[in-house]
Amino acid sequence: MREALQPENSSAGAAEHFYSGALTRIRRSMLGFAPVLVAGALWRFGWPTAAGLVVGCAIAYINFHWLKRVVSGFADRAVGETRSTSGGIVPRFLLRYVLMAIGAYAILTVSPASLRGFLAGLFLPVAAILCEAVYEVYAALRRGF
Repeated sequence: MREALQPENSSAGAAEHFYSGALTRIRRSMLGFAPVLVAGALWRFGWPTAAGLVVGCAIAYINFHWLKRVVSGFADRAVGETRSTSGGIVPRFLLRYVLMAIGAYAILTVSPASLRGFLAGLFLPVAAILCEAVYEVYAALRRGF
């Protein structure tokens, strides 16, 4: 009976290990997509749009990183692993939106043509998460997770 449970246990451990790497894969995808998208925007739309895309991608990457930290902080606080106050968590959560608003305002005043690149760059995590979802479905079907 005990031997019959071993393969499931090792499979569950492998699946847990695989899925725990999702955030790392998403961040790497974002870092891989950004230069390709910027090069394509530079070739197709010119430097103002490409510059806006660079700023949008940078803010999206920082935003994704901060969001991960905020969610981890909230989760740690909810399960009682940390006794810190929420004084640092809430301002960081709100700072993400302030940073996006400042970036949009700066780009709009400097070069309105680059605003579309900036807005497109903010969707960089969506592309990375979509690729991660497709990869996880593939892994689930291929490996049986």
